[in-house]
Amino acid sequence: MSFMSVAPELVGAAAADLGSIGSALRAAAAEASGSTTVVLAAGADEVSSVISELFRACGQHYQAISAQAALFHEHFVQTLTSGAGAYATAEAANAAAAADPLTSLVGQIQTTGLFNYDPVKVLTGRPLFGNGADGAPGTGQAGGDCGWLIGNGGNGGGLFSGFLGQAGAGGGGGTGGGGGTGGTGGAADGALSKGYAGIGGHGGNGGAGGAGGNSSGSGVNGTGGGGGHGGTGGTGGAGQTGTASGNAVFGGGGGGGGAGGSGGHAGGGGAYAGGNGTGGTGGTGGTGGNATTVNGSNTVAIGHGGDGGGGGAGALGGSGGAGGGGGAGGTAVAALTNRAAGGGGGGGGAAATAGGNAGAGGNGGSAAHIPLGLTGAFGAGGSGGSGTGGGGGGGGVVISPNGFAGGTGTDGAGGGTAGLGANGGAFVNSGGDGGTAGLGGSGGHGAVGNSNDGGAGQP
Repeated sequence: MSFMSVAPELVGAAAADLGSIGSALRAAAAEASGSTTVVLAAGADEVSSVISELFRACGQHYQAISAQAALFHEHFVQTLTSGAGAYATAEAANAAAAADPLTSLVGQIQTTGLFNYDPVKVLTGRPLFGNGADGAPGTGQAGGDCGWLIGNGGNGGGLFSGFLGQAGAGGGGGTGGGGGTGGTGGAADGALSKGYAGIGGHGGNGGAGGAGGNSSGSGVNGTGGGGGHGGTGGTGGAGQTGTASGNAVFGGGGGGGGAGGSGGHAGGGGAYAGGNGTGGTGGTGGTGGNATTVNGSNTVAIGHGGDGGGGGAGALGGSGGAGGGGGAGGTAVAALTNRAAGGGGGGGGAAATAGGNAGAGGNGGSAAHIPLGLTGAFGAGGSGGSGTGGGGGGGGVVISPNGFAGGTGTDGAGGGTAGLGANGGAFVNSGGDGGTAGLGGSGGHGAVGNSNDGGAGQP
């Protein structure tokens, strides 16, 4: 068997040189065309006329052959250039396959349809290998789940438009695989509200811990590897801003944060089990929408901040993930109105299992109005989540020429339950002590009011 080694960059350089040679030959043929295809007779006699006609015929034949040679040369250069590109593409594909041979192999086999006959897929609805299918664009369809062992979850289908439409969630990731991306929320057409942003896909599960090493002689078996951490949940979308000159206008509520991924399982095979993975942190709640209005309005209320996502569940023995922080309330601004109420802060996310920390409550929204108003109501701070107590959200701030009291912060939630003691080891080790109960969260600070005198009331 013979082998050929090709350097794509050298082939491309040779094609460029041949192109330059062809251009020079065409220019020379065009320059000689005038003097070789039109030859005047040396005299008025018959012999001179025949000789000039012979030279003209030779020049015309040369130009015809030169045009054919130029066309062949051009085709040859194009073929050589295409060959250089094909070699370069093959080199890039080989380099990518060498960097990640398993993913390349799975992708090539999946195109053949071999995975469609997987008995595991028939029994569970999910194959052992392969990537999940993407959701159809514009439908909000969820992405398909990937294989149990290898593959990535499909991306969720986004929405083009729709009233209060929810975008599709990303497909679940396999063991060690990444979860699919959540689809884009559709924009709604309406007077009072906008479409909610799509929920971010759940984080993929942590990878399994490595197996413990085998013992040698009287030695003790190796310790199993720790499970991977769960993925962080997606951040909730921000609420839309409401605007109007009528009576009541409400800003859109912030989207909820995505849930954190589950922790990975510990590896087996050692005398001592490996450490288990910690659950992922919950996503942060979305910011509440803002509201503004002008003359003649009675009440202007803005959107509340979204609740923080729940912390991911830890694997057996692992800690639960921390709850996501509540979203901040939106800001209300009113001119010549009775009152402008700031939005409430979102509640903190709850810890999924014992040991997780709850998310802090979101801050209350600010309220502001211009001189002729009667009351500027502040936003209430969000409550802390369950688990180790999250801090209460701060009260909203009143911005006004007239003096008003600042908002009161809400109480923090109760502390989490103490963890259970660990079981005794395989040899003579004692069980671990139970975890300490979490402390209750501190109450939020009240906002400071302005020190100016109260303004005169409306007649």
